[in-house]
Amino acid sequence: MGRFVDRIQTLALGLGGPGLFLVAILDSSFLSLPEVVDLLLIYMITEHKSRYIYYATSATLGSIIGCLALYSVGRKGDAWITRRFSAARVEKTMATFQRYGIMAVLIPSLLPPPAPFKIFVLLAGVAGISVPRFVIAITIGRGIRYFGEGLLALYYGDRAMDFMRENARVVAFWMVGLLVAGLAAYVLVKKLRGRNRL
Repeated sequence: MGRFVDRIQTLALGLGGPGLFLVAILDSSFLSLPEVVDLLLIYMITEHKSRYIYYATSATLGSIIGCLALYSVGRKGDAWITRRFSAARVEKTMATFQRYGIMAVLIPSLLPPPAPFKIFVLLAGVAGISVPRFVIAITIGRGIRYFGEGLLALYYGDRAMDFMRENARVVAFWMVGLLVAGLAAYVLVKKLRGRNRL
């Protein structure tokens, strides 16, 4: 597996943005390449700071397409899922969907490895989450993650990856906290507007 990952990284670096896009598709679909997209993104932006938006967008779009591939497997049925994941884990994740809806995809999409993510994508399909809502959730989550990492690369340069390794969980929980606070504020404003119209 190590040689395969090395080849993928070399290919991605040679292709630039399209390579990052392809690796993000693979990582978000049926292959597991922990931190490879993050490492490539930070390295590429450190080397070419003017391409920050291009690289972060490539990683985000690739991840959306990869997630849609897994999501479509979930939509077709859960036989493959039950073979790959334990019944207890599937049941627990489905309960999370029933309680939190689309947030059950959005929040894991922000978190760094080894936080589980693919099972949430698969079960979004099983749960019948609509494609537009699913895509919006993945776009927000992965967009925040990859554009955030890009900003760290711009700010910290070569030290960005060390910073991410040392503070990945703290950064992820801050991002999740800000996201939840923003959503709570949105819901509150919406409710207040609804009352004012009555």
